[in-house]
Amino acid sequence: QVQLVESGGGLAQAGGSLRLSCAASGIVFSNYDMGWYRRAPGKQRELVAEITSGGSTNYADSVKDRFTISRDNAKNTVYLQMNSLKPEDTAVYYCHAQSRSYVNYWGKGTQVTVSS
Repeated sequence: QVQLVESGGGLAQAGGSLRLSCAASGIVFSNYDMGWYRRAPGKQRELVAEITSGGSTNYADSVKDRFTISRDNAKNTVYLQMNSLKPEDTAVYYCHAQSRSYVNYWGKGTQVTVSS
């Protein structure tokens, strides 16, 4: 059974930092591209950052230079370091895994709330 379990969300002040973690089980983690998506109230889900199995990264323009995605294949975990948080970063953040054959898995999400 595949599980993606997010943690690290919570309440932060504008300008602050949070670090999200996503622990994966039931997959060969090193073979998967991993990503973080978010859904803000009243908006569609959007890509925040992604990291390929080879370590290449891609970021949404809105988070470039503020957020950093990384992975630890030994721990089957992907991270999202979020710095200089803004109120518009408030959303539910979801962990995503995609295999080479485009099989997709999602976590249940973790709430991030940034106060001004």
